[in-house]
Amino acid sequence: MKVSVIGSGYVGLVTGACLAEVGNQVLCLDVDPAKIALLQGGGVPIYEPGLEDMIRRNAAAGRLRFTTDVADAARFGEIQFIAVGTPPDEDGSADLQYVLAAARGIGQSIEGYTVVVDKSTVPVGTADRVRDTLAATLAERGADIAFSVVSNPEFLKEGAAIDDFMRPDRIVVGVDDPHAAELMRRLYLPFQRNHERLIVMDVRSAELTKYAANAMLATRISFMNELANLAEALGADIEKVRQGIGSDPRIGYHFLYPGCGYGGSCFPKDVKALARTADEHGLPLRVIGAVEAANDAQKRRLADKIIARFGADLTGRCFALWGLAFKPNTDDMREAPSLTLIDALLAHGATVAAYDPVARHEAARVLAGRPGIRFADSMQDALDGADALAIVTEWKEFRSPDFADLKARLTTPAIFDGRNMYDPASVREAGLEYYAIGRP
Repeated sequence: MKVSVIGSGYVGLVTGACLAEVGNQVLCLDVDPAKIALLQGGGVPIYEPGLEDMIRRNAAAGRLRFTTDVADAARFGEIQFIAVGTPPDEDGSADLQYVLAAARGIGQSIEGYTVVVDKSTVPVGTADRVRDTLAATLAERGADIAFSVVSNPEFLKEGAAIDDFMRPDRIVVGVDDPHAAELMRRLYLPFQRNHERLIVMDVRSAELTKYAANAMLATRISFMNELANLAEALGADIEKVRQGIGSDPRIGYHFLYPGCGYGGSCFPKDVKALARTADEHGLPLRVIGAVEAANDAQKRRLADKIIARFGADLTGRCFALWGLAFKPNTDDMREAPSLTLIDALLAHGATVAAYDPVARHEAARVLAGRPGIRFADSMQDALDGADALAIVTEWKEFRSPDFADLKARLTTPAIFDGRNMYDPASVREAGLEYYAIGRP
């Protein structure tokens, strides 16, 4: 099948590469000439395990191409994915200007029946706005061309996006046109050879499903973080509590790990957008409001622990920081808890030596011009001259450090672990102070 993907960011590139991998002809569009030039030259603007090799392989095979030509992309695909950004507006609602601009671009150039697929995370009712925009654009052309608008939300985890796309646990398709539904079924057939994973529903339900899924996962994280803080105050161990409640099959273990808050491009934005949608309909989601407030507070938890240990005046102190990305296996710095910790430490007079195996360059871009930050070349390099260590991202290489070396390098042998990576007894036996989340 011929597929156009509008937007060559995280979702667009993964979608385009994976569809090309199973034999489709895919044309990815982006209005950023530098990004397209990079992709055409074999580079990738984001870090995602396995993505660069997949893009190069399919580009070499001629199944995957990149362009800045809006008209060319619109004329190419019988199925057109809109995978552009929907950043939060000032009031927390999703900004749809790029989605609607993509719809206009499609409407200005399509020549025959086209299925337009909303892949971007968008509020309920967006498909109607895309449909209206397409119809109005076609009317301006005086063109009588049939089209369908489908909602097909993505459920990709950064760091595991290729596997999520190639082996999905569900494929949600919101559609009101049987012919469009059949085309989507054909497109996704290679990804559900073992058993049916396609869930077909009405468009508005599909749009809400994406927000509901992310809000539920964010709720579990914030709930566990709140319990962790209570456990700490009570002298209980949140890791034992997690095992106790996770063993209940009605609850399960997924997303029950306490830490220093969630970040990234999805959860913070989608929680805000869902809350805004509910407010607009006079049905405030009180639980979601609490989830957001709890996460904001949790992001400050590590800084609070450091200040409690060293005092509010951190002038002259340096803190090593392991992990900058909001989660491992990505270079995404959006809403990363590390940024909250860095801001707090700098505000109290400290300096920071930060290390991340992948996100260093993206972090340097985000934090450009901020005095007091040094980006280290290795875990050990970050420790040299530091008073203590804070861990924000649970990269695998942080799992088994040499605690004796840690103690020797740090001025004050203390670890502030925002991801509960270590056994407290083992760390303390090595002669280090250990401050975790929700552990006595």
